Amino acid sequence: MPQGAPDLKNDAGSIIIGVDEAGRGPLAGPVVAAAVVMSALVPAGVADSKRLSAKRRGALDEELRAKCQWAVAVVDPGEIDAVNIFQATMLAMTRCVRDLIAGIDRQPDIVLIDGNQTPERRCSEWVWPARAIVGGDGKEPSISAASIIAKEWRDRLMMEAAKEYPEYGWERNKGYGTKEHMDALAAHGPTPLHRQSFAPVAQARLL
Repeated sequence: MPQGAPDLKNDAGSIIIGVDEAGRGPLAGPVVAAAVVMSALVPAGVADSKRLSAKRRGALDEELRAKCQWAVAVVDPGEIDAVNIFQATMLAMTRCVRDLIAGIDRQPDIVLIDGNQTPERRCSEWVWPARAIVGGDGKEPSISAASIIAKEWRDRLMMEAAKEYPEYGWERNKGYGTKEHMDALAAHGPTPLHRQSFAPVAQARLL
């Protein structure tokens, strides 16, 4: 779902895509990846999403989605269970980059990815030059932007899911294995949005 404004180049005229994900660790809900090409003007305060207050992150998310070109990909729990969380994250990254490139109709000079691994040679669809940057969400503005958009997108999905499954407190824990979530899992068992292959969820099925 590519979106955003047409100003795609940085000062050097290159197309640089930043990529990050949200939701590797939770017991429930999808993993979400975002790909971003920054506009010429980087919004003030763009940083690693984990270092921002919820209010500031939400405001930056809106500003980034209005000013930048971006795409998001969501891999649901069923696919996570089928391929494992690492491969699901690689798939989400590949799909959001593919969709962003389709929307801008330009090939990137480089795709910068937070972490120490890329989907290159791990996903057959991945055909772009890529570089992994450890701590990239705090170093590269395009990755920081992707981290903000991915987290806010996933948080909204979990807030909606919490309305359907209110026992688990997902509006507060976003699917992570907090005490509240674990107690609810023990009491009520897993939902269709739980990752059945994750050990705490698999163990809850046996109770």
